[in-house]
Amino acid sequence: MTAQTHVPSLLSRTGAVSVLTLAAVGGTLLVPGAAPEAEAATHAVKALKVAASKKGSPYRYGATGPYRFDCSGLTVYSFKKAGKKLPRTAQQQYNKTRHISSAKRRKGDLVFFHSGRNVYHVGIYAGSGKIWHSPKTGALVRLEKIWSRGVWYGRVN
Repeated sequence: MTAQTHVPSLLSRTGAVSVLTLAAVGGTLLVPGAAPEAEAATHAVKALKVAASKKGSPYRYGATGPYRFDCSGLTVYSFKKAGKKLPRTAQQQYNKTRHISSAKRRKGDLVFFHSGRNVYHVGIYAGSGKIWHSPKTGALVRLEKIWSRGVWYGRVN
């Protein structure tokens, strides 16, 4: 009997144990397909935290950090610090990621701005319709609401 089948049968026998009860007493619940809490801090969430830590860093075309960034330089730097390698440009990053719908986006996914089939900007999804990004010359790395419906989402594998 596996842990995944054992826990539901334990719950059904007692009839009184809920997920909230388990949480209150420090228990754990194994759910098929769910990752333990310790594994929930994925490379994407780590990359998001790195990007947020760069708030206020100035934009510089072609820069990949640690003190100045262009848009794809920020994503390259953030994911590298989280243990994942990305290609250099926004278009190359789009080509390399697993494309997902907006309904399936999660914190740490990449957000690609495009014109037609050409990707021209990238940021890291922060939740609540916002991204961390390095926008343009004269601007600083910042958290900003996604301003366009014309975006694609990609997940770094």
